[in-house]
Amino acid sequence: MKIGTTIASLSRMAAWSLVLLVWQVMAAVAQTSDLKSDDRLRVCADPANLPMSDKDESGYENALADLIAEKLDVPVAYTWFPMATGFIRQTLGLKRCDVVMGYAQGHELVLNTNHYMTSVYTLVVSKDGPLVEVTSLSDERLDGQRVGIVAGTPPASHLARHGLIAQARPYQLFVDRRRESPAIDMLVDLEAGEIDAAVLWGPIGGPLVKQNHPDLTVIPLVGETEAPRMFFRITMGVRQGEKVWQRELNSLIRRHQNEIDALLHEAGVPLVNDMGTAVKEPEG
Repeated sequence: MKIGTTIASLSRMAAWSLVLLVWQVMAAVAQTSDLKSDDRLRVCADPANLPMSDKDESGYENALADLIAEKLDVPVAYTWFPMATGFIRQTLGLKRCDVVMGYAQGHELVLNTNHYMTSVYTLVVSKDGPLVEVTSLSDERLDGQRVGIVAGTPPASHLARHGLIAQARPYQLFVDRRRESPAIDMLVDLEAGEIDAAVLWGPIGGPLVKQNHPDLTVIPLVGETEAPRMFFRITMGVRQGEKVWQRELNSLIRRHQNEIDALLHEAGVPLVNDMGTAVKEPEG
């Protein structure tokens, strides 16, 4: 009897262990795949962050969201929130949306997809000016020139290294884009002759110049090899732990990279190779 009772007890324990294991697996699957919507592409975005995103859906990240939603055969639904402190906590973190269309690779607040573009800081100058052939911040032709720079960005260190910071004009990094736009202000000042050149992150400066400043030209600074680096890989961001959703987006990016490149190129975003050493032209 004692042996039979022991065997029965062990059998019950094994059965309960199996049930517990199945429950844990199901819970893990729910954590990685059940939090996102299956009938909409729920996008977290800034409502006033042109040229990337805007509430009227005229930014290139809005166009990218449309492309991804088309491939998923679902509509896009936006959660709008200013891209500032608390953005991820108030959007992805509260499960109000499922993806941020543009996020720098390696940021711990989100789970990054594979990168869908690599871009670089650029020098913006007049098409007819004396700086049109400058391709590096170490170029002697920049000596004595008034260069616009967003304070606290990587190119500021390069300007300081090359002795250009004293005459540089700083523009604020952290602003409420609903009320201020340093990049737009910088380009207006450049056309007005208040500065001689502008250094801007390519995915911001490139589209703004293409849309509104035909007399200016954008030069990708691919020759800057010293630290801090001037190029960055951009991904989509999803909630931490949502590996199934991450892999689904990775597959879409891989299969439709040429379409993504063409969309970004059309918007005016300067694309470079993964190491930031050469300009990348879209295939075809």
